[in-house]
Amino acid sequence: MRSSDRIMTRRAMGWKTSLVVVTAAGCLLSPLAGGRIRAAGSNAAQSAAAAAEDHRGLLDRYCVSCHNERLLTGGLALDTADVARAGAEPEVWERVIRKLRLNAMPPPGRPRPDADATQALVSFLKTEIDQAAAANPNPGRVDTIHRLNRAEYKNAIRDLLLVDVDVTSLLPADDSDRHGFDNMASMLSVSPTLIERYLSAAKKISRVAVGVASGGTSRQTYQAVAYEVPEDWTNASDELPFGSRGGVAVRHTFPVDATYEIAVRLKRNGYDYIMGSAEPHQLEIRIDGVRVGQFTVGGEDKGTPAPLGFAGNLPGSQEWALYMTTLDEQLRVPVPVTAGAHVVGVSWVSRTTAPEGVRQRPVTVNSNTLTWDNPYGNPVVENIKIDGPYDTSGVSETPSRQRLFVCRPEGATDEVACAREILSRVALRAYRRPVTDAEVDILVGFFEAGRGTSFDAGIGLALERVLTDPNFLFRIEQDPDNLGSGTAYRLSDLELASRLSFFLWSSIPDDELLDLAVRERLHQPDVLVQQVQRMVADPRASALVENFAGQWLQLRNLANVAPNTRAFRAFDELLRHSLRRETELFVESNMREDRSLLELLTADYSFINGRLARHYGIPDVYGEQFRRVTFSEDTDRGGLLGQGSILTLTSYPTRTSPVVRGKWLLENILGSPPPPPPPEVPGLPDRGAGGQPASVRERLELHRENPVCATCHSQLDPLGFALEHFDGIGTFRSVSEAGAPVDAKGAFPTGEEFEGLGGLRSFILGHREAFVETFIEKLLAYALGRELEVFDLPTVRQIQQQAASTDYRWSSIVTGIVTSPPFGMRTARDTEEARVAGSTPSAGGAVR
Repeated sequence: MRSSDRIMTRRAMGWKTSLVVVTAAGCLLSPLAGGRIRAAGSNAAQSAAAAAEDHRGLLDRYCVSCHNERLLTGGLALDTADVARAGAEPEVWERVIRKLRLNAMPPPGRPRPDADATQALVSFLKTEIDQAAAANPNPGRVDTIHRLNRAEYKNAIRDLLLVDVDVTSLLPADDSDRHGFDNMASMLSVSPTLIERYLSAAKKISRVAVGVASGGTSRQTYQAVAYEVPEDWTNASDELPFGSRGGVAVRHTFPVDATYEIAVRLKRNGYDYIMGSAEPHQLEIRIDGVRVGQFTVGGEDKGTPAPLGFAGNLPGSQEWALYMTTLDEQLRVPVPVTAGAHVVGVSWVSRTTAPEGVRQRPVTVNSNTLTWDNPYGNPVVENIKIDGPYDTSGVSETPSRQRLFVCRPEGATDEVACAREILSRVALRAYRRPVTDAEVDILVGFFEAGRGTSFDAGIGLALERVLTDPNFLFRIEQDPDNLGSGTAYRLSDLELASRLSFFLWSSIPDDELLDLAVRERLHQPDVLVQQVQRMVADPRASALVENFAGQWLQLRNLANVAPNTRAFRAFDELLRHSLRRETELFVESNMREDRSLLELLTADYSFINGRLARHYGIPDVYGEQFRRVTFSEDTDRGGLLGQGSILTLTSYPTRTSPVVRGKWLLENILGSPPPPPPPEVPGLPDRGAGGQPASVRERLELHRENPVCATCHSQLDPLGFALEHFDGIGTFRSVSEAGAPVDAKGAFPTGEEFEGLGGLRSFILGHREAFVETFIEKLLAYALGRELEVFDLPTVRQIQQQAASTDYRWSSIVTGIVTSPPFGMRTARDTEEARVAGSTPSAGGAVR
């Protein structure tokens, strides 16, 4: 049983129980709900006026000397802003709330109000803004045309046709917004080049799904990077035979029953010589575990090798050089394969006692001891090529054909009627709504144009048309006719079904969701909550972790970090993959078991394999498989902040960076991102005072002597210092890069102090509302596919308040989002904006 499967078996009752509690507690939000509803009457008004006067005095004393119309420090003027009417100016006062909730203002060295007065001001501002929002709800709007991103396209093809596609080779990468999310409607543009790629992808996918030969052969190449496990590569220990080493396996969809050629290319060294070729090695090629080819690679006596230290000017004999550069040309085998998805595996027959599937690290090359007896370690697979089809013999009943061909014509007279039934059903799922007779007529026309050779070929051409239709490629939400501009209205059930499925599954709605939407039952509160429960329990909900958490926590950036291998010799591609997988499994477990969001910070367990156990110094964990491990009390791990993925992607290639780590925490955990540094501010000095060697802490202290730098660094540096016990790849240490004992103390100008991971965790828990609201802001933006605006923040606070009664369980937060006005409603486009293609209304600007 895989780790992800084990996680899913533990989820069962958590969501069901919590959702009952959430529904009973009234988490379902209405446009007029929420906020802090103040008691009516003149006494309340008088009390509010008195409070506003007190807060005005605080602002005048501590804030307006910098934030005034003349100086406009930070682009904020508080001398002319009316605190008594904060609900009328949320753009101004939401910025104040964000700064004060972490005591980021006033800046260091300036007088500060006491904590109670600050908290009273923040509470007052929230109340005023939330009440104004409740009286005038604004759910906002997503762009009318919202293109599927690459991950959504891949998942939609999978769920529509049961075909797994290599989307990275079909479509270009999507742009991300400033928060790192690639599903934002405003970022998903369309170009002529992209349209061409869609047309090409539709043709390839249609042929695979229908099983129609292309009339020629094609080649698919799967690149393998040492120790890396890309999306298309399966878990080697699951797919390859016991005792193999250095194995890789890929899941490939063969379009028709035919002969295909499978070829293996081996990795070269800097002189284009195949690595590990001096000794013989046994290579096997398998399909679905059945061996179809076996080869002996290397070890032959072919002429005179080049001398040691070869640098290109003293080559070996021609026979030897030819052998060293071409010996993998024999590694190809023709294989008859049936249509459908099959696992193609390549592995080296082990001569060691290594456990099954464990990838062996190459021998470290030392130029002083290098010999041709073992040049550059063991041979390594560079890529697998699959060519074909040759000698097509037919098409097996693949899962995609079974899904697609819901009928079979008994004769030529039945073909159009059968085609109409097939295309109506596939278009219903693809367009996420019932299709009209006119739309089906168009598809039938394509069928008739393509069926010159066969019924299946006609279906294939019509399917290409479906896959290039805007109704498939875009999430379309249309304003109702005759609706006044700026009017808030409820989405149709079909639009709600699409929002829900793309939020939780990054894919199209399934039959059950569509059926409820067609019958206009999905918007009913009890039905909607039941569907959330069902969908989160589905394996497809893993997409929420992979796509949302991967971007919220910036895990995707881990693929691009490049730790210096001299500074961090333990880092390799298998470790990179293991670090990311640990965090994905950890977050998925937290979600599926419906645990408290706070446990993302406080958990005393994680999911690790043998490679991570060695990296973390945890005994008695072996092998490639991830399993849940509870940390002992003396282990300096636990929660996201102790995981190597986060610690690695927030470091420089040669050292840690308290500044980068502090910035990551402020942006992603505490929701108070610092402004960009001014262009004239100098970088961190290389050495300390007087040019002497100094630690990063000492150099940052020098940097903060510049008042321009001190404001931001007084917030950034203390958070980052608390993680200094972890080096640039997340290994625990007691001595820094400078050779001095690690100092992991952090202190804010407010007097708040903490030390190490435990102290940092306690500090964040002391500001748990900020953490939870930050998470909700990120998740709500991801769910909507647009950046949040200031008018969305009262909804964020309402979800946070109601989730507090469940200790911030996932179910309460997800249900709060799904039942909120921004998710289930939309604002009609302004009349003027409706005349401008691609424009989107904005009120108050995006949240900063």
